[in-house]
Amino acid sequence: MYERYIKRMVDILFSIGAIVLLLLPMAVFGLFIKLKDPKGKVIFRQTRIGRNGKKFKILKFRTMWSDTPRHMPNRCMTPEDYDKYVMPFGKWLRKTSMDELPQIFNILKGDMSWVGPRPVIENETVLLEARKKAGLESFRPGLTGWAQINGRNTLTDAQKAAYDAQYIEKISFLFDIACMLRTAPLVIDKDGFTEGKERIDQIADFIGEDEEE
Repeated sequence: MYERYIKRMVDILFSIGAIVLLLLPMAVFGLFIKLKDPKGKVIFRQTRIGRNGKKFKILKFRTMWSDTPRHMPNRCMTPEDYDKYVMPFGKWLRKTSMDELPQIFNILKGDMSWVGPRPVIENETVLLEARKKAGLESFRPGLTGWAQINGRNTLTDAQKAAYDAQYIEKISFLFDIACMLRTAPLVIDKDGFTEGKERIDQIADFIGEDEEE
């Protein structure tokens, strides 16, 4: 009952409240990005796979310089690439996950939920297949999730899918609140964050700095 009827209402109410509280700092972040790199857009949009396989444009603050090469494969991103192409302020946004704040609007729209499996790009076929086998296709992707709390970038695709399946088994209002509360200290401690420290084989802004059509 919670997942089918109540969870969406909670998402809407919480996202409206978050927009009211965070609109000013988000505006400041956007202004700072524009001042540092006037040629680029403030918001980065990327196609992700959502509920029932439906594609949507996820929103993030742009963290990379506007002259970053387009469509650079994730597997080619090295620590040197990270230092060269990610803006200094962008590194802070990534480490604190503040670059994800615009996804509050994705939640309000209905593309995402506050808590759920993190949305992935289309070519992450291993993770998509693992989630499909676990019966997770019908759930909205989340701003945070059980997998993020239990390892973030350090988990394998199989481990992520396993944690996502555990979340679906435990899903409830109180469990969602617990996941959100546990996310904050992990972000502050940067637990599970590996960017810039080693070769990066994960979702990054290198797949087209802006995919708007």
